[in-house]
Amino acid sequence: MESRFIKKDWKKIFLSAGLAFCFLLSPGRPEISGQQKAAPGPGEERVARAIEVIKELASLKEEGLPVRLLEKAEGLAIFPGVVKAAWGLGGQYGRGIVMVRRKDGQWSNPLFIDLIGGSFGWQIGVQKADLVLVFKNRQGVENIAANKITLGADMSVAAGPVGRSAEASTDLEMEAEIYSYSKSKGLFAGISLKGGTLRVNKEANNAFYGSSFEPSKILYENLKTPVIVIRLHQTIEDLSGKLKK
Repeated sequence: MESRFIKKDWKKIFLSAGLAFCFLLSPGRPEISGQQKAAPGPGEERVARAIEVIKELASLKEEGLPVRLLEKAEGLAIFPGVVKAAWGLGGQYGRGIVMVRRKDGQWSNPLFIDLIGGSFGWQIGVQKADLVLVFKNRQGVENIAANKITLGADMSVAAGPVGRSAEASTDLEMEAEIYSYSKSKGLFAGISLKGGTLRVNKEANNAFYGSSFEPSKILYENLKTPVIVIRLHQTIEDLSGKLKK
């Protein structure tokens, strides 16, 4: 009888020891294994996803973002995975980044923003889409930094030109203030961005930059940033550089 209880106790000891060993070697304790990569900082994953979104949309030949348009863009907003649902009236929400092209031609640090709002017109369905907004002038981005803008009210927005004609044009002019490009991951009929509001996400910016900077400071001053920002800038430069090859 006593030996049976002893065996049970030993089983508990071995089980506890095994669980403790697994915990010490788990990804949640990278300092123990010495081989786990450091977890990305706040916001870095969103910037990394933004890089993939603009690369993918620029790679679509017939319906993607024309590389030539990147040369003329004064601002870019990138939203990975905007969720939109509607039955007659629609609602949408997405988190992304926006950048402005500075006067020296260099792209700014990313400013974290949210897309929130409703839309009108006949719509039905649920959708998740990657979205890129191309700004005709930097004033639009500055308006977001100063407060917020509503698409279709404060600034005109239209589906961007696509296909060979847009890419081949040597004098592509932006008639709307913002051109939109998206790649859908669901079923939706009658998608519209009008009524959506772009506003600064202060909490996300504070976490990413480690301090409470004003949006204008983030856009126009050289701040210490994670390496992922260099990758973001290099990606856009590489895409724009295709025209020169």
